[in-house]
Amino acid sequence: MSYDPENIFAKILKGEIPSEKLYEDEDTYVFMDIMPRADGHCLVIPKTPARNMLDATPDQLAACLATVQKMGHAVMKAFDAEGVTVQQFNEAAGGQEVFHLHYHVLPRHKGLSLRAPGQMADFDVLKSHAEKIRAAL
Repeated sequence: MSYDPENIFAKILKGEIPSEKLYEDEDTYVFMDIMPRADGHCLVIPKTPARNMLDATPDQLAACLATVQKMGHAVMKAFDAEGVTVQQFNEAAGGQEVFHLHYHVLPRHKGLSLRAPGQMADFDVLKSHAEKIRAAL
């Protein structure tokens, strides 16, 4: 299967679709998930095309994981979280829905379950959460 340059994350990178940006460096881009399963749920993606980790280069994977670590610290600080969950899915059978490599970074609190998937965020709340994360960076 090949990379689709018209996927939603590619369109975000091209500026064709807006996103709530948290962080950006030469190789990665981080933004808020619009259907967050936890307060502070964000996504880390490479700026270059990769369908998922199965076809990504070692450099893409390394850059993403360095940013995932940075964002893990930031979301834990911003939300006074006790832990962080990192999720990454590959191909439809593996749960992947957007076919551009991405990592979910979710701050976690003991005893608090993740919300069900597919629930659209209140964008004012999302912006507020983004401000907290940017401040923690």
